Amino acid sequence: MNLDQIKQPFTEQFPGDFSGNTMQRQTPKMLFSIVEPSGFENPELILFNQKLSDEIGLGEFSEKSDLNFLVGTDLPQNIKTYATAYAGHQFGNWAGQLGDGRAIFAGEIENKEGKKFEIQWKGAGATPYSRHADGRAVLRSSVREYLMSEAMFHLKVPTTRALSLALSGENVVRDIMYSGNPQYEKGAVVIRTAESFLRFGHFELLAAQKETETLKKLLDFTIENYFPEIKSEGAEKYQEFFKTVCTKTADLMVEWYRVGFVHGVMNTDNMSVLGLSIDFGPYSMLDEYDLNFTPNTTDLPGRRYAFGKQGQIAQWNLWQLANSLFQVIEDEKFLEKTLNEFGTYFWTKHDEMWCRKFGFEKLISGDDDFFSSWQSLMQELSLDYTLFFNELESHLNQKITSEQLQKISYGLIDDENLEKFNKFLSEYEKRLSKNSISAEESKKLMQENNPKFTLRNYLLYQCIEELEEGKRDLLEKLIIALENPYEEKFPEFSVKRPDGFEGVAGCSMLSCSS
Repeated sequence: MNLDQIKQPFTEQFPGDFSGNTMQRQTPKMLFSIVEPSGFENPELILFNQKLSDEIGLGEFSEKSDLNFLVGTDLPQNIKTYATAYAGHQFGNWAGQLGDGRAIFAGEIENKEGKKFEIQWKGAGATPYSRHADGRAVLRSSVREYLMSEAMFHLKVPTTRALSLALSGENVVRDIMYSGNPQYEKGAVVIRTAESFLRFGHFELLAAQKETETLKKLLDFTIENYFPEIKSEGAEKYQEFFKTVCTKTADLMVEWYRVGFVHGVMNTDNMSVLGLSIDFGPYSMLDEYDLNFTPNTTDLPGRRYAFGKQGQIAQWNLWQLANSLFQVIEDEKFLEKTLNEFGTYFWTKHDEMWCRKFGFEKLISGDDDFFSSWQSLMQELSLDYTLFFNELESHLNQKITSEQLQKISYGLIDDENLEKFNKFLSEYEKRLSKNSISAEESKKLMQENNPKFTLRNYLLYQCIEELEEGKRDLLEKLIIALENPYEEKFPEFSVKRPDGFEGVAGCSMLSCSS
């Protein structure tokens, strides 16, 4: 691989701690700390994403010469590794300084087209921001990070991506449900990439420390490198930046709703200013449609980050970013107006997305009532989100049988429920008839917006169990399926969640350790 092309422009432009000390501590006025990965003597490769390596400019991978790099061992001299500091609001409360606790940057690489990508290890060792943790990662969480980030990419959802997954050769102690029962698990390291990993929290940290000049410098750096569409200068430049972040964030939320993704821990430090899906921890794809569903056990008391609240929480998080940027923008009315417009923009895009999922050409009068009726039906009959749209596409102009409906429902289907569903189908046919596009065009819209495959937690759970035993068959099938989510590559995946996975730790019950 072209490791000699990796550089560290971030550390050259901002204040940092160059001591190399990994002791967990506050690093006031510093945006990064120089740290070295722990290094692992017996790594074992599980996955390498050659297509992504070519795309970002790293080139051809050789396991013989490049495996050590994948776990941060024996690095070339040009790679000066570091972790960044940021702050954030966690579950609605100010948490102060946070930072890359399990992530260590190799730096940045530029591909042939001039596009830049940051490269970082996750699970390669402790940093000053590890907060009494060891900076390691386990196979379980690493598999989930790799597979879901790649699944989101192929679903056409903005996301960070995964370059590699390797066993570290070490065992790591983890208490998966924070229940006082720690166990040894296989250690692993993921390399993930993105145009940038800058978060709301990077800006919150500088604002909280009243480092206004550095905050302005970080804004300039971010705009210059990642927002080339912004051509204005002065105060207008920063206003345009904030508006763009709001738009990108709203667009991301709409895409999450389209495919049924629930992040599980939408703290401000887990929000990308580039509008990327980032930090795949206690996430889940929807099985049954439930606006109140949260996959995160830590979130259960208030369900702050439930599926149906993700748009609202995104706006709340943007308010916190606005509070931080006020030091530079200094225009309260502009910030308030922009944030108030977020809701209008989000719901317009959200409803347009639903139109595409149903094969409607555009939003028309009466669609609000149609969508409300559909949501009630979904929740009342406990219908599977992905399978519902697949079934809808195959039952145009025909009724559904009780047996067919049961295959997409987690409840019991009786004659009354069957009648309700078929009545909805009739209403759907009436609404489709108002399209000015052809039936073929309508069906194409549905096929482009409704995945046939989503990476469900029970599949991940089974895959991880098999990998723990050294088996790769399911992993390899899942890779094929997630790379082709709008095709039915494996009919056995196009079924509702099987019985027996409810309440299983690491499957339906997930913690931030996941």
